[in-house]
Amino acid sequence: MSDQSYIVTTYDGIILGAGHNSLILQAYLCKAGLKVLCLERRDVPGGGLTTIEFPRHSGFLHNTHSFFHRALNQMPWYADLELKRHGAVYVEPELNAAMLLQSGDALEWWTDFEKTVTSFGHFSQKDATTLRRWRDDFLPIVNDILIPEAKSPPLPPNQRRTLLEKSPEGRLLLKVSALSPLEFVQTEFQHPVVQAGLLFFNGLREVDLRCQGFGHHIPFLLASPGKAQMCFGGSAALARALVSAIKESGGDIKLQTTPQKILVENERVVGVETTQGEVFRVRHFVASALNPHQTFLELIAEDVLPQEWRDKAQNFKYNLIAPLFALNLNLKELPRYKAADKHPHLDRAFMTILGLESVDQYLEIVRCHEAGTIPPTVMWGACPTKFDSSQAPAGKQTAFMWEKVPYRLRGDATNWDREKVSHGKDMLKFWCEYAPNMEDAVIDSFVQSPLDVERTFPNMKAGDLLIGAFTNGQIGYNRPFPGAGHYRGYFPGLYLCGSCCHPGGNITGMPGYNAAQVILTDLGI
Repeated sequence: MSDQSYIVTTYDGIILGAGHNSLILQAYLCKAGLKVLCLERRDVPGGGLTTIEFPRHSGFLHNTHSFFHRALNQMPWYADLELKRHGAVYVEPELNAAMLLQSGDALEWWTDFEKTVTSFGHFSQKDATTLRRWRDDFLPIVNDILIPEAKSPPLPPNQRRTLLEKSPEGRLLLKVSALSPLEFVQTEFQHPVVQAGLLFFNGLREVDLRCQGFGHHIPFLLASPGKAQMCFGGSAALARALVSAIKESGGDIKLQTTPQKILVENERVVGVETTQGEVFRVRHFVASALNPHQTFLELIAEDVLPQEWRDKAQNFKYNLIAPLFALNLNLKELPRYKAADKHPHLDRAFMTILGLESVDQYLEIVRCHEAGTIPPTVMWGACPTKFDSSQAPAGKQTAFMWEKVPYRLRGDATNWDREKVSHGKDMLKFWCEYAPNMEDAVIDSFVQSPLDVERTFPNMKAGDLLIGAFTNGQIGYNRPFPGAGHYRGYFPGLYLCGSCCHPGGNITGMPGYNAAQVILTDLGI
């Protein structure tokens, strides 16, 4: 510490970062009667649950980081924390996703599984039959194994395998999990459009589809009870609901406050020092939702953390293909897709996917990320105002498209600052090929590059919104790395609760939910 004077305040615990996992953790701990403080460097809580008004005071709302939420109102924490009562209300549109093809056809993903089967059958009846078989086979696996696993701290790999080998369902899960998603669809399905659609709906946005260990992702989501949803009022409405639940239970959130050091005394975490010159002491714990580099290398003094742990944190890997480029539009009217001339219901799709025709395009996307070049356009997005008119002025609309692009454009991420506007124009031009009315419908627009994402959220290093690859063994009990996969850090009183933990990124809330179980158990509550 420096010689300046400090104000010292004591809490039962402190949480670093106010993303959704942190807020869920804090809400549970406060409900249990603990006095907990959350520290957040930004001026608004919620992390990726961000909804902004562009331009300011215009009435056009944009969800700039997180929008598609999968079955959130079925999560245990949604009910436990009474978030509907606090203002988080969800809609799950019936035509959940539509992959529009250049031919004018579309592969459709419905909340009604039979309608999905019918759509797949237009391309291949054999694939439609296979779709149904895998969904039926995985229903008990999802309900009895995968959902309970997600709701619990992970087991050591050998212990998990031993348990799974005891049942037919567990053995099937192990067999399918040994494959990569790419191997699974190429083995089980035949039509290139069906293969591409399944990979996109079930993982192209998230993991490297060549990565073995994730073949079960496809049948898992086929059998999952919920599909993509959106929150009325924007994604930030979920953050506001969580904050309301925290405040109701007596929790504190301190914004515009940047942690500088996790304080360790006598081999135990005792508090946090901030860049503003404040010291917050803790009776029990500090929980970090930051990435491992921030937690273990930036906030803990080098001389108190063993080199082995520093090396593990240093070797934590981020997703090569996770970074996104976003084009956000204010519109006079909704896009009118040419494909809807033949199939009018396509204009009511929630998620719309453009440019994807074959599974081979995925491999090209990976090659471009490795080379630092922009891949041929495959993009997806939505018009939130189609389902929630409150997100734009009366009679107006908002829309967005996301595209996977490399973080380091031609080897240097700062190249995005010079080229992002022109790339946004290229995306809009491509969009107009599918919806010609867009040429005259745009009122205003803005773009966001992977570098912009990292600037806004430094924990999303290299633009990785998932905060950690699922390769390099960084899954389950070993996520983020061996020794820290049970939400506990090296020191007594140090915990992890962010997306770098099991089960990983996206808006699921499960890292925060599981961390709450671990902390409350350790405290005997």
